[in-house]
Amino acid sequence: MTTSNTKTDWPSSLNDSELDELDAYLRAHAQEGHLLLDGVHGLLSAIAVGPMRVLPDEWLPEVLHEPFADENEGNRVLALLAKLNDSISAELDVDAYEPILGEVDTEAGPALSAAGWCEGFSRGIDLRAVLWEKRLADDPPLMEMLGPVMALAVDEGILSAEAEFEKLSEDEYDDCLAQLPAVLSAVNHYWFQHPATEAELDALNHESETKNEQPPPPRQRSGHWVH
Repeated sequence: MTTSNTKTDWPSSLNDSELDELDAYLRAHAQEGHLLLDGVHGLLSAIAVGPMRVLPDEWLPEVLHEPFADENEGNRVLALLAKLNDSISAELDVDAYEPILGEVDTEAGPALSAAGWCEGFSRGIDLRAVLWEKRLADDPPLMEMLGPVMALAVDEGILSAEAEFEKLSEDEYDDCLAQLPAVLSAVNHYWFQHPATEAELDALNHESETKNEQPPPPRQRSGHWVH
């Protein structure tokens, strides 16, 4: 497993051993289509910068898929997830956000992968799809802000492009990764400055009453996380 330095001086942030512990639990219980640590971080990141609050009762089913072996294990995993969730908002507040990314083996050696993070981010958007989709359609600057995320998601096959899409070069891929902190900061600020309107919230409420569809499972992933 590969890690970089984490912000252990922050009370709300997980240290390396806690990240390892959560990573190990998720891997031990993962089946095809389940999010690993990078995906969970992407999911919680989308929620953190999104248009409105998403309660744990809504996002936990995207992360946990079976009963805990015992109460102590359950309490520990839930505490780690809560701490991870809190750390994202804390990092965004001081412009110190870092995505947790996967690490995959290539012919040239280990390389960072945004596939898992992007899958999780996409699922986080899906939890408030009505608000996101309407605003993305009506407000081009928001779509532009998310450009690097979308480029990575299309490159990794998480999103499908309407037009033919040329794979990113290694430099372009790395550049998009480097832009993720600034992207999330900008999107977080955007929704703070332009909150959901009453009409958008009414549409969300109507959708939640009449529609209950599950997102399609993503392709299976492997790799290690890096923070």
